[in-house]
Amino acid sequence: MARRPHVAIFFCLVATGCAGQSWRILVDGESLNGWVSQDPSKGEEWSTASAVSLDADDPTRFSITPGTGVFVNCASGLTENLVSREKFGDVEAHIEYTAPKRSNSGIFFMGLYEVQVADSFEKKDMRFSDCGGFWGRKIDGEWVGGTPPLVRACKAPGVWQTFDVKFRAPRFDKNGKKIENARFLEVRHNGQLIHKNVEMLGPNSAHMDLPEAPAGPLMLQGDHGPVAYRNVRILHR
Repeated sequence: MARRPHVAIFFCLVATGCAGQSWRILVDGESLNGWVSQDPSKGEEWSTASAVSLDADDPTRFSITPGTGVFVNCASGLTENLVSREKFGDVEAHIEYTAPKRSNSGIFFMGLYEVQVADSFEKKDMRFSDCGGFWGRKIDGEWVGGTPPLVRACKAPGVWQTFDVKFRAPRFDKNGKKIENARFLEVRHNGQLIHKNVEMLGPNSAHMDLPEAPAGPLMLQGDHGPVAYRNVRILHR
């Protein structure tokens, strides 16, 4: 990354009650250590803010208050994705985000399997491309697969929202052959169950150029519209 502004994705160390387990701190809340741009040659414009709110003149954009506490991709919302340096397998994750009207982002587990972030507040019939959905894949020009959320749990644009995810990585034999697909064991959006035991037949659309593996990074999408994240934490399972 060309610049290293203070980061405001912060990870709380929380006891879980399980011996030897705790929520994983990926960054210290003061720097982008632990994160890299997906394509460093293109630069990045993620920065910190003390708050974000809908722009009074344009609700598709953020009004950004300087400071720390919130991690925002940029005013235009068109910048590089961020990728964790550390790789993970089975995890639980808590993620808080907000996005303006008609914006779009995504949280890619292992850089491959996306939980969609989008403004779906006024949608009635939820599709796989709506908030909380799992995108399908294009094969020979046709969309294949994809899983919409069980219910629409979205809040209004500009309001902070949460995802709580239990993820199981794909399994491989001793020769490296995949013998079990990745699964989202449970996904809750703003406390409501939206997925239960959903198998990933392969990576979703817009995934990183990575092979499926026992472990992979977390990617925060930053090139589809304004988005802000805070209080993201991961627990190894």
